[in-house]
Amino acid sequence: MTNEQTAVKATYFSIVGNVCMALIKGFAGFFGNSYALIADAIESTTDIFASFLVLFGIKYSNRPADENHPYGHGRAEPLITFLVVGFLITSATIIAYESFNNIATPHDLPKPWTLVVLGAIIIWKEYSFRLVMKRSVESNSSSLKADAWHHRSDAITSVAAFTGISIALVLGKGYESADDWAALFAAGFIFYNSYFIFRPALGEIMDEHLYDDLITAIRKVAHQVDGIVNTEKCFIRKAGMKYHVELHAIVNSEISVKEGHALAHILKDTLREEIQELGHVLIHIEPTEY
Repeated sequence: MTNEQTAVKATYFSIVGNVCMALIKGFAGFFGNSYALIADAIESTTDIFASFLVLFGIKYSNRPADENHPYGHGRAEPLITFLVVGFLITSATIIAYESFNNIATPHDLPKPWTLVVLGAIIIWKEYSFRLVMKRSVESNSSSLKADAWHHRSDAITSVAAFTGISIALVLGKGYESADDWAALFAAGFIFYNSYFIFRPALGEIMDEHLYDDLITAIRKVAHQVDGIVNTEKCFIRKAGMKYHVELHAIVNSEISVKEGHALAHILKDTLREEIQELGHVLIHIEPTEY
């Protein structure tokens, strides 16, 4: 299965899961007098649209290079991640606003059975986080990683709702707003988490140096190629699920230009064969003596 297929399959899993969660939370929150659950349902609804964005980003970023995009369309993926973060911030703002309104408005205690619903949701969303995060690592997808953190933030907001409802039910009359304070806490967590989703995508757009382990792997493969004496500079930038590489390779200064050119092609082909996630590889030949 290719990286794209892995990522697309994980995104479909997220979409189906988020649709089910939004419906379950919405009905449970409405009939169970829990705004924390309704807030959770709002987040899951925005997660549905965010997952569709991720699906579009994955498919678009894997389009082949063309005349206008010689390095491919990979940079679309971090841009989609920015939009996903926008959805998160929007949902957190709505939840916070409604929480403040409900704290000031008298209302009934949540129903005890909502705790059972929340317990099942927490387990499912944590499982979803682990599964989608695993697929994001396998496919090198930043937007899929953002989608995974949607599941984790959903699990945390559900834990907050569980805590708030438990406090309201145990302490009884006068503590009805504990449910709303839990929703407000969940909104704060979503804001906090949004930064950690946004930051890696920004680094990808800005070509930030984040790939020491990959550089080590590239040098190891290069040193195994006959005729490559050593390696020098190595620059990497990520675009979508691929890493574009510029490597300076040192060869014997006595060989001809034609031989050096052939070595560069052998090294390039070897690197792309051994490290599947590499995209464009540019080899610059350096002589052993200057």
